Amino acid sequence: MSSRDLASIFMSSSLGPTLPTVVAFGGGHGLAVSLTALRRVTDHLTAIVTVADDGGSSGRLRRELDCLPPGDLRMALAALCGDDESGRTWADVLQYRFSSAGPLDDHAIGNLLIVGLWERLGDPVAGLDMVARLLGAKGRVLPMASVPLDIAAEVIGLDPERPDEVSVIRGQAQVAKTVGEVCSVRLNPQDPPASPESIDAVLEADWIVLGPGSWFTSVIPHLLVPKLAEAIHATAARRILTLNLEPAGETAGFSAAKHIELLADHAPDLRLDVVLADSGFASDDPHLASRADSLGARLVVADLAARDGSPRHDQLRLASAYAEILGV
Repeated sequence: MSSRDLASIFMSSSLGPTLPTVVAFGGGHGLAVSLTALRRVTDHLTAIVTVADDGGSSGRLRRELDCLPPGDLRMALAALCGDDESGRTWADVLQYRFSSAGPLDDHAIGNLLIVGLWERLGDPVAGLDMVARLLGAKGRVLPMASVPLDIAAEVIGLDPERPDEVSVIRGQAQVAKTVGEVCSVRLNPQDPPASPESIDAVLEADWIVLGPGSWFTSVIPHLLVPKLAEAIHATAARRILTLNLEPAGETAGFSAAKHIELLADHAPDLRLDVVLADSGFASDDPHLASRADSLGARLVVADLAARDGSPRHDQLRLASAYAEILGV
């Protein structure tokens, strides 16, 4: 099916009266690609975003202004910009970073805009909603918690001379680039206040989507916010888990089934309806279907990879898979 055919399908579906309400969880590039696909399928879309980033521009603003880290929220807003000239221009502006020898170096314009509105309005959600209106975003962006969070991970293999020793590393930036094998993660504070708006969105959704993204720092943290995890368990919405294209970064060397096991380890009550996997990743794991079934999910396998051979989801292929699963 050509890109033009897919675009026609998505345009036609947007005219229908029964488009599903979808909530997508994650952070960073993984959530961005999922949102870019989902906004082609429904116009009732909310992103719930991790707030544990402590590196780069976000980390600097977080420490200086004692605010939520804005970077993953900015990326989600950029992903929800439309494909017309205005939308693409605003997305590029949000993502633009200063390059200088001074204190503005590497700050993204979008980060400064977001935290400026937070200071002006005194309400993170109101600030994000105002940015979304300014951009003409095709959905809403919410933080998963009302306070900035820290991630701590138990890791083995950091010391080559003690390969079985368990170490604890702290901070999203450190966990994301560790050379050890991450076994588990936890949040600090351990019982953070969930964003009330995010709870409402989950309970009102028809579908919720977890992943793709960095497993330990973008996907699993949502399941560690108690009230948010309770809402994910209690909602009548159906649940999709979208797997990454390949094991890399935090989960290098892990099978597709292992990714599901890690979710179950951190959230034993989690139940799923669909596990969506790329055909390349799924073909390497004979245990994937049974592991999905153990959480109540059917396995959907599709060709989701970008055509250039890079380890990225193709936005239109992913949108087509979501459209079929959501029945639009």
